[in-house]
Amino acid sequence: MAARIDATDRKILAALQADAGQSLDEIAKTVGSSKTPVWNRIRKMRDAGIIGQQTVLLDAEALGFEACFFVLIRTSEHDADWQRRFLNALKSRPEVQEAHRLAGDIDYILKVRVQNARAYDTFYQALISEVKVHNVTALLSMEEIKSSVALPL
Repeated sequence: MAARIDATDRKILAALQADAGQSLDEIAKTVGSSKTPVWNRIRKMRDAGIIGQQTVLLDAEALGFEACFFVLIRTSEHDADWQRRFLNALKSRPEVQEAHRLAGDIDYILKVRVQNARAYDTFYQALISEVKVHNVTALLSMEEIKSSVALPL
């Protein structure tokens, strides 16, 4: 169920999505309010779970993580024990930036960020040694055209 927010809340969320590091004064000025009401709204949205963990976006390539693979996984295993082991394997690997369970022919898709193809192979070998998968297809991203975590408010 979607939370009920008004136009001012949306402006606050848009300002935070653009730069969560800006001061409360800057956010208040952007939304046309004063600090105290803005702070109260932010606190209420945090309490409601609308605003989650705050973090910093890093430049992967500047840090040497030049390869981004999208990994398509098909499995013939669907029991609870396999799923638990698979999810634990994914959660324990920082290379996995995203993991989604899908409807259709592919069961899971992973976004894996590593230094190079050799590092991907190390990741792949470790993953398949922990959990049985039926088929794995790795697609190397040649160019990131758009990346955003911002929601269309």
